Amino acid sequence: MSKLELLRSLNANLSIFDINNKEFIPFGRIVEEYDFTSYLNYMNETDIPKEGNVYMASIPEMELQAPSELIKDNFYGGMDIQVGYCNGVNSTLNGLEYHKSSEINVAGTDMILLLGQVQDIIDNSFKSDNVTGFFIPKGKAVELYATTLHFAPCKVQDEGFRTVVILPKGTNEPLKEGLERKSKEDQLLFMKNKWLLAHPNRKLLMEKGAHPGIDGENIELFYKL
Repeated sequence: MSKLELLRSLNANLSIFDINNKEFIPFGRIVEEYDFTSYLNYMNETDIPKEGNVYMASIPEMELQAPSELIKDNFYGGMDIQVGYCNGVNSTLNGLEYHKSSEINVAGTDMILLLGQVQDIIDNSFKSDNVTGFFIPKGKAVELYATTLHFAPCKVQDEGFRTVVILPKGTNEPLKEGLERKSKEDQLLFMKNKWLLAHPNRKLLMEKGAHPGIDGENIELFYKL
């Protein structure tokens, strides 16, 4: 039994697909035009926390490596970028975020991404049964479109997961103080270029003031018998 087949058998309540399946088309694409070897080599030396996740938005050493300049000039059309990573032992949905830009994830380990679509947000609420899981093999890179809801990956092995995260520079930095919120969408604005819906059971996000916008089960991914 393949890892994907095992994941499907253990998570009957969740649709899980390979990124090569047509089901991935609305959410993103596989990125194959860049050589991510230097990033992956760096990731091999990064630690995975024993609990929770760690997110480092910008790692200067990674940003100085190839293919950062190409990604800046070509993929983002000359916009400044930040290259960082997210490592952890997460196995639950907890929240869904989106940016007004694409994001590149490079899998430093096998992992699952739980994804949704902005179009399914109604009155700042998203039903968790609209989430789809996608298996990302180690070494593969994907572009997540600006309309794709996503959050931290889920682990599919005991050690946890590692993933490179590439975004426009400044994303996920604190918002300016006293920001006036005028529209309904403004209630979801959590950090710079980050709109977030949290599951109300995720106390850590609730305590930080996230909008409790996920309705339904806080999906948990099981990966072993």
